[in-house]
Amino acid sequence: METVLETPLKLKAMSTSECQSRLTAVGDALYVIGGKWKLRIIIALCEGHHRFNELQRVINGISAKVLSQELKDLEINGLAERRVTADIPVVVEYLPTSYSRTLQPVLEALGNWGMQHREKLREEAK
Repeated sequence: METVLETPLKLKAMSTSECQSRLTAVGDALYVIGGKWKLRIIIALCEGHHRFNELQRVINGISAKVLSQELKDLEINGLAERRVTADIPVVVEYLPTSYSRTLQPVLEALGNWGMQHREKLREEAK
């Protein structure tokens, strides 16, 4: 495993107002995609799971009530689209929006960091 330098995280020198602006932006992002389920739902949608029951099956541990609320929140924030077809029976699908795909670099970075962190914990446990 690659060793990461033991230096403090420093993005770049910022003024207090720039730092506050950055903190606000991160807070806004976490408000929209934070929590236990939202990113998992977005990933499942982008991987092709579009029906409610399909999403509930693929996302282990999420209740129907929580999934329903999280999907509504994602719709409100433009990250998911609810599509109802008037066929018999009525089919409801949730689709990722093009806006949700702007999270791709974030999801890749989080996934990579998560794998790195899990490996670090395994190494420390030995």
